[in-house]
Amino acid sequence: MEVQLGGRRVHLRVESNKPRKLKYNLIAAREQGHHTLVTFGGAYSNHLRATALAGRLHGFQTVGIVRGEERLPLNPVLRFATEQGMTLTYVDRETYRGKLIPAGLPPHYLIPEGGSNELAVRGCAELGEELGSAFDVVCVPAGTGGTLAGLAAGLRHGRAIGFAVLKDAGWLRDAVATLQQRTYGEVRGNWSIETRFHFGGYAKTPPALLTFVDKFEAQHGLRLDPIYTGKMMSGLETLLHHGTFPQHERICAVITG
Repeated sequence: MEVQLGGRRVHLRVESNKPRKLKYNLIAAREQGHHTLVTFGGAYSNHLRATALAGRLHGFQTVGIVRGEERLPLNPVLRFATEQGMTLTYVDRETYRGKLIPAGLPPHYLIPEGGSNELAVRGCAELGEELGSAFDVVCVPAGTGGTLAGLAAGLRHGRAIGFAVLKDAGWLRDAVATLQQRTYGEVRGNWSIETRFHFGGYAKTPPALLTFVDKFEAQHGLRLDPIYTGKMMSGLETLLHHGTFPQHERICAVITG
């Protein structure tokens, strides 16, 4: 799918990154004999949603450790997770920051927040390999850095740009480099991170962002997720308007929602 954005043609690769991040983790959990998956996420975490669905489809029990207090009724993300069989356990923010596992959980396979670990990087590298040499620039939203780390490592041509969706995300560069180092023993690929288009921080959706998402849907028939892909596409449009990319460069944006 191609769209006109900022006066340029941009190819859209529409697919969820979550199955790629979970693929090798599920294989490892099965090989290690685990029957329960435990992971972390905020109240609007797509990762919790994806883990709950994957658990149901592949025969795992799932537990989601959620940052903050329980709020009823559940929002659509958490409601979907529980409908897939996920048990939600709420912890205070300090406990969550320390990624402490609550007492009383059964033996389990632990998947980190956002699903970003070495196995996730290997899964996302397959996307970069599939893109081959078709594009000079590949853009992707960046939350915990796993997708960008894998995508950049898998590319055989061009460069990857991660659009940070969190405020004060200077740490994300080190996170991506560390994930690649742990996975491959070296930092791989040509990549960078844009930190200017977070729109106030994670889960912040100010009017300007929602206006962009509505306009994009009206023009192209595709509803962007404002938490991740809406921020990336708005940022990409701004960069295109400013002439950031040479005219000859072929641009792809990965729509991960």
